[in-house]
Amino acid sequence: MADTLEKKDETLVERPNIDALERIFTSKLGVRSFALTGLLALALFYTLYLARDFFLPIAVALVLSFLLQPLVRGLHRLHIPEFMGAGIVLIVALALLAAMFYELSGPVTEWAGRVPEVSAKLRRQMQTFRKPVDRVTQMTEQVQSIAAPAAAGQRPPQQVEMKRADPLAGLFSKTYDVLLAFFETMILLYFLLSSGDMFLRKLIHVLPRFEDKRRAVQIAREVEDSISHYLLTVAVINAGLGTAGGLAFWALGMPNPALWGVLGFVLNFVPYLGALTLIGILTLVATATFPTLLHALMVPACYLALGIIEGNFITPWIVGRRMTLNPVVIFLGLVFWGWMWGIPGALLAVPMIVIFKIFCDHVEPLAPVGEFLGG
Repeated sequence: MADTLEKKDETLVERPNIDALERIFTSKLGVRSFALTGLLALALFYTLYLARDFFLPIAVALVLSFLLQPLVRGLHRLHIPEFMGAGIVLIVALALLAAMFYELSGPVTEWAGRVPEVSAKLRRQMQTFRKPVDRVTQMTEQVQSIAAPAAAGQRPPQQVEMKRADPLAGLFSKTYDVLLAFFETMILLYFLLSSGDMFLRKLIHVLPRFEDKRRAVQIAREVEDSISHYLLTVAVINAGLGTAGGLAFWALGMPNPALWGVLGFVLNFVPYLGALTLIGILTLVATATFPTLLHALMVPACYLALGIIEGNFITPWIVGRRMTLNPVVIFLGLVFWGWMWGIPGALLAVPMIVIFKIFCDHVEPLAPVGEFLGG
């Protein structure tokens, strides 16, 4: 009986204080505070959207610093100064990234040159599906031709000619923006890695109460451990998925199987949407490559089976319950941050949700929000 009471007491302690949150919402001061908080959140999101060119490199650098900071600390234990350790880690990471791009540049260039050929094959493959649509189009044209004499006396609409923008100018502008954001991210990442715990020490020095100092240290350490553990674990899982996918594509006769395996590794960092995107790409490429529809559909079906095994068995078993998030929250976060910041925002969505959940778990009024974000 005593053990049962102790378990009940522990359950009551661990549960978020829902009653306190309800009192906040029902009181007049709480409603006013909630409204002001909502307006502040809207203003913050509006600022993040308008100034995304400024905030996006900062967010990427912060997330990467959480991932690479343990490596810099490991080099520091070997009596390598932090500024040298940060440089070594960045040089190795950039070298690996450059090697991957160099190895994939050939297949990517080849497929870019085959785009007209693939498009022509797809059009021929889709002729059987376009027949009903063509019939509806012909009927619509016949109706328009019947109605044309009735409108013969009307004045013809004025033609407006639109000048097309120069595509090369737009391409150079986008390339310049991407390179500028990349260099900003790398420079900021180096300073974050080389500074070590300087920002955390300054934050602890500024906070007035010991309880606030202790909570700040707990949040910072847990964020770093959780993000580094999550990114490293997901990278290993995605590498296994990409390798298995590449071998399956090779066995099925898919051209350039390594390219699609690496693409699966990268896109799987975006939950749900990344796998669906790759399945769509594989369906189009396989349909244009293989002569029979059954052979073509085996390629996306095989990757779909691998994705189901990875998402339902391997990832939950390796990542564990501690990093499990609400699937609805993940999907909404992907859509929201993808709309805010595009593809980089979709890649950063899950780490930012994890950071926000950890913050909510350590702040008592926001504990119910952290409980909702969990799986």
